[in-house]
Amino acid sequence: SRGTRTEARVVVATVTDGEYTGRGEGVPIRRYNQTPASVLAEIESIKSAPNLNRAQLQKLLPPGAARNAVDCALWDLKAKTSGKRAWELANISIASEVETTFTISLDTPEAMAAAARAVANLPLLKLKLGGDQSDLARVESVRAAAPKARLLVDANESWTPDHYRKFAPSLAELGVELIEQPFPADADDILERLDHPIPVCADESCHSAADLTGLKNRYEVINVKLDKTGGLTEALLLADCARQAGFKLLIGCMVCTSLGIAPVRLLASTAD
Repeated sequence: SRGTRTEARVVVATVTDGEYTGRGEGVPIRRYNQTPASVLAEIESIKSAPNLNRAQLQKLLPPGAARNAVDCALWDLKAKTSGKRAWELANISIASEVETTFTISLDTPEAMAAAARAVANLPLLKLKLGGDQSDLARVESVRAAAPKARLLVDANESWTPDHYRKFAPSLAELGVELIEQPFPADADDILERLDHPIPVCADESCHSAADLTGLKNRYEVINVKLDKTGGLTEALLLADCARQAGFKLLIGCMVCTSLGIAPVRLLASTAD
């Protein structure tokens, strides 16, 4: 819903103990006014921290791309120095396969249908919606083009309460299984007073485990992204706390490289 991109600029952090080197990646998020320069500046600000470790890092940097890059680099370094896999260190069972969504970018109903038709054999499609009167037509067109695919929709904070009331029941009839972040994060309290014909997922409304308290009566699902949580350390805590609080989990990512997606793979085994 925030547009399409043909490239992404990422920041790679490297940490070393003199013998082994760990690497991690962060993706600056424009939604939070992050740029490559601002992320690099955050990392530079802790460069001289003595004996930096993951616990210390959580206190030095806020959740975001900079902390993500350094946190994942520290996980990578620990794995190499210990001779263990990262999922062993995290005490996670890794699923041999995980199901991923294919995103259909926001466009006209016709263009989105054409994009869906080209991947109609895929099991799970995520449609970006824009909060305008064409949203229902977009979903109807994609449903006709890919009748067997499971559908999720992501509004990226673009809806109003009236839009939700008008379209959510129709989306349920079309078999949509999830609505992601329909309202702005600072105006999502309305979800406590609206019907939920489809489970609603928090994305921009949830960055860390500390956010969960206010989300219980608003959302059924939490989207966990390392660039929001500020790394694997907080993401593991968020996933565990969310499970205990009764939320289901969707594991997301930004536009990143294999270096950025590798630690996300650990979390994917916990997803619904």
